[in-house]
Amino acid sequence: MAPEQHIIVVIVTPDFERRPTTNAPPKLSIDAGALTRCRHRVHLDAEYPQQLAAAPEDVGVKQRQEAAAQKREEVRTMYMAAEPGRWVRIEPDRPRRERAADTLAACAEGAERIWGAVLPTEPDTGRSGTSEMLFRDREHGGYIPVIVVNHKVTDPGSGALVSGLFDWAPHEDDTRKPRSQPRDQMRVAQLYRMLDRLGLASPSMLAGTVGLAADCIYVHDLTTILADYDARFADRRAVVLGEVHTEPSRIGECRSCPWWPDCRRTLVDRRDVSLVAQGTRAELLRGIGIRTIDELAAYDGPEPEEWPNGTFADTVVTAKAWLADLPLVRRFEDVRVTRADVEVDVDMESYQERGAYLWGTLLNVDGVSAYRPFYTWDPLPTRDEARSFGEFWTWLMAERDAAAASGRTFAAYCYSRSAEDKWLLASAKRFAGEPGVPTHTEVRAFIDSPQWVDVYQAVSDQFICPDGKGLKKIAPIAGFHWRDDQASGEASMSWYREAVGYDGDPDLTQRTRLLEYNEDDVIATKVLREWMTERAAREIPLAADL
Repeated sequence: MAPEQHIIVVIVTPDFERRPTTNAPPKLSIDAGALTRCRHRVHLDAEYPQQLAAAPEDVGVKQRQEAAAQKREEVRTMYMAAEPGRWVRIEPDRPRRERAADTLAACAEGAERIWGAVLPTEPDTGRSGTSEMLFRDREHGGYIPVIVVNHKVTDPGSGALVSGLFDWAPHEDDTRKPRSQPRDQMRVAQLYRMLDRLGLASPSMLAGTVGLAADCIYVHDLTTILADYDARFADRRAVVLGEVHTEPSRIGECRSCPWWPDCRRTLVDRRDVSLVAQGTRAELLRGIGIRTIDELAAYDGPEPEEWPNGTFADTVVTAKAWLADLPLVRRFEDVRVTRADVEVDVDMESYQERGAYLWGTLLNVDGVSAYRPFYTWDPLPTRDEARSFGEFWTWLMAERDAAAASGRTFAAYCYSRSAEDKWLLASAKRFAGEPGVPTHTEVRAFIDSPQWVDVYQAVSDQFICPDGKGLKKIAPIAGFHWRDDQASGEASMSWYREAVGYDGDPDLTQRTRLLEYNEDDVIATKVLREWMTERAAREIPLAADL
């Protein structure tokens, strides 16, 4: 696993100077999440806890937390139902200190399985940790930490070390390969260190993760993880204690970070190069003396070695576009996108990994457009998803066949096809044999054909986009605006919960809101495609002219 890299220089913005006055030293507490988090964020979280507590909660983060909690409850219910007499459950509503005491008591009594384990926070190191499960190692003694997560931990392949869900028996699986998840690795490593200090760790030096599918336990070999864990923990502990300094630098995590508005102001004031070259690219540039966007725009030296994520020339153009306040720059004289006599825009809405509840379409023929959604409002997961998907596919293929029969060309469009491709293929597999549902081969043939067009790819190929390439970023340049100011993929997740009544009675107004949001998405794709064909070459400057 490649080590994390971040710059270590201090910067404090005005909003962070309101540190609460106290005579007591700050309580040292470092959970495993800090080990894969931005170092500057770790510093700010520790230094300004009151501001952090008052910060508005990110919608996407909240949704992921809720989904993870639901996954844990599903797994707990599965285990308790299958093995009711095998478990000691640590009551979740008790104070943390009492839950930690209950966990130690259960371990002292030799409990075979413990659910909801809480380990005492270590006052000197600051380590804290909880483990959904502790399995007693019958062969070697001690306990094996097993966590539950709401993401995939393996992929098809071979070589993964796994165990059955109910009997701990690690073995190599020739149908699965590991999916690297550093956050899981750091969490189980921290739990092992804490158990070991308490004299409760299994000498097997193994740990486990139950992933999204909950069909096995992925087994971690801690001997390959602990050195990296120890280095990361020592670094983050030094950050929390103020022994090293950090500075902001734009990375992917910034999108959901409560400190980002303040960090962004600092970076803009400094014209920091990470605004146009995130993550490791910024670090490489600083390594050759380029710290500002101005320096990057003026750079005419050799390309840095091992440049990641796109071409270095594009990054230089992005810097020039940022300085000129240009949201888009053309790569070529002409702008092209596939067009057809009969055009269908497609946008799918899914809820986490539970399924795709809505396939929205916009049929465009002879200058007339008509929106038609195919949906189910039965809460996912539901077999009714098969009906809505089968109806969508049947309609789409009928339009394609009718175009061919009349001698017209046909194309279907989406924006960033990965999600649509995923659910097209997954739905064909999950609902095989249901009315209207295609075979996996039929779906693959269609999405691999020139009739399935990704407008996102057309944008990526022909434009340099300093402010991002998402539909919400690009469509307004073409003149399209969503009816709902709060429209976003993450917001739609909350709307969906209310629309189907996960947390109470179904809210029919949220169903209307989702349909309007979906309709705007397909219209936006149409407007963007037409703009690329008719006006983009006149309105967007050419990169060579900057």
